[in-house]
Amino acid sequence: MPFAIHPTTVLALAGLALASNALAQEQVVKIGHSGPLSGPNAYAGKDNENGVRLAIEDLNAKKLTAGGKTLKFELVSEDDQCDPKQGVSVAQKLVDSNVKFVLGPYCSGVAIPASRVYDGGDVVMSTVGTNPKVTQGGYKNLFRIIASDNQIGSSMAVYAAQVLKVKKVGVIDDRTAFGQGLADEFVKEAEKQGLTVVGKEFTTDKATDFSAILTNLKGKQPDVVFFGGYAPQAAPMTAQMKRLALNAKLLGGDTLCSPEMGKLGGDAVNDTVFCAQAGAMVKDGSPAAAFRTKYKARFNQDADAYAPAYYDQTMFLGEAMAKAGSTDPAKVSDYLHKNSFQGVAASYAYDAQGNLQKAPVTVSTFKGGKMSPLASY
Repeated sequence: MPFAIHPTTVLALAGLALASNALAQEQVVKIGHSGPLSGPNAYAGKDNENGVRLAIEDLNAKKLTAGGKTLKFELVSEDDQCDPKQGVSVAQKLVDSNVKFVLGPYCSGVAIPASRVYDGGDVVMSTVGTNPKVTQGGYKNLFRIIASDNQIGSSMAVYAAQVLKVKKVGVIDDRTAFGQGLADEFVKEAEKQGLTVVGKEFTTDKATDFSAILTNLKGKQPDVVFFGGYAPQAAPMTAQMKRLALNAKLLGGDTLCSPEMGKLGGDAVNDTVFCAQAGAMVKDGSPAAAFRTKYKARFNQDADAYAPAYYDQTMFLGEAMAKAGSTDPAKVSDYLHKNSFQGVAASYAYDAQGNLQKAPVTVSTFKGGKMSPLASY
């Protein structure tokens, strides 16, 4: 007697075959993220990660294809703690896990050594590390997705001289690759603008008490103090300037253009902190404003400095794979070099070194603890 197969078994087998075929037509693309997910800069790392996450959700909704397969993007996020040693370890872990596209690192001091590891693993690295050295390694798959220190630092110096009309400046940096590099670029342009640097002081990216160096600067009566460093130091520094009656504005770069300044510094930052950040001013009704609304709806918090840039570059990577018809890092990188992409934060087109060809910078201050844009350059 022949063996009879129940009709439901036939349907189940057919379903398995269809599912198997669907999986065969799908290609998983791992998108790595390296940033500080713990420690004082964790607010920035989580914000950057959320920018990537939101882009991955949007890319997956698009059902992009390459090589006849639907691309399924997956996030692989690692905590580099803004520490060079940990960042190199994270880079090796991502390379060993066959992750070929990485967003980050956030800190220049991590980006510089990690870039060698990523280059050795044929990884496309997209970073917000602003130190000029980040893109000087000659790595063909490395992209800086925002303005560099020389653009940000010089914009702040021009603003100080031509808009704030100051004459004397004091300078503090936190001795990190980012902070020192940014301060150096500010000083170069400040001197070109005819400003006098009356004093230079140094701290660390772990410090909380700045009374000694601020007292030294107070005696030299600067009109403004430029700080090369991060918000967790800049916010208490501003409050301590007020307590010491050091009546100077605090100027800084992109890392001070953060809601974290208002949270940590309170009223002390209002009309006192001025910062320069990559990107044009966010206007009502613009794609940048729409992105911020979408981000808040998804994560129940405001987007910080670089979520838009991380989102944009992740979307650009997805477009590159679809247009190049391949997830081969070399082909994707070639597409990024030869084409441009209009994102929510900026237009992305890269030179041979991986720097943005056109990187607008916006100067902002704080009012009511929130950023208030003043001018774009």
